[in-house]
Amino acid sequence: MIRVLCILGVLLAGCIDTSTIDPLERQPKYVPYAANPFFADGRAMRTPPPSTVPRERAVLRPEFTAGKDAQGDVVNAIPIPVTRALMTLGRKYFEIRCATCHGLVGDGVSLVATQMSLRPPPSLLRNKNTGPGHVYQVITGGYGLMASYAAELNPEERWAVIAYLQALQRSQGAQLADAPPDVRAQLLKESSP
Repeated sequence: MIRVLCILGVLLAGCIDTSTIDPLERQPKYVPYAANPFFADGRAMRTPPPSTVPRERAVLRPEFTAGKDAQGDVVNAIPIPVTRALMTLGRKYFEIRCATCHGLVGDGVSLVATQMSLRPPPSLLRNKNTGPGHVYQVITGGYGLMASYAAELNPEERWAVIAYLQALQRSQGAQLADAPPDVRAQLLKESSP
C-alpha cells in the first residue's frame, strides 16, 4: 500500500504547477512574442543593433573565418598580415591552449602527453605537409581526440596560433646560414668564447 501511494505521489508531482515552487517562474519577465508597452513598437523581442554579427559568421571572408576560399578550397596562406603583435598573440595562445598536449615547441612531448595511453598527441613539427587552412579547420572543429577550440579562440587568435606554429616549424630546422647577416654575426659573436 505504501509503495502504491509513493508511486501515485511521484506521478502527481509531475502535474504540479512549478510557478508555485520556483520563484524564478513567478518573476516578472517578457516571453518571446509578448507585448511590451515600454518600447514604442510594443514588442518585447528586440532587433539586434546595426552591424551586429554572430561570432562565427562568414562575412565575405570565408578564408578568414573558415580556412577556405570562396570556391571551398583550403587556403595555403595565412589570410591576415603576419606582424610581431600577431606572433606574440599566437605564442601566448599556443602556450596556453596547445602546449599542454603538444609541448612548448610543438614536438608532442609534454607531461599530459606522457599520460595519454590511447594515442599521444602528434608532433606538430613533422606535420609540415598540411597547409594553414587545414590547421585552422582542425583548431575550429577538432580532430580525432582533440576537441574543438572554436569557443576558446576567435578566428584572429586561431590564425595567430598558426603563424606562431609555422615559426616553430621553421626554427627547428634552421641553419645559421638562414639568418640575416647582422643576426648571424651577433650569433657568432655570442657563441665564441
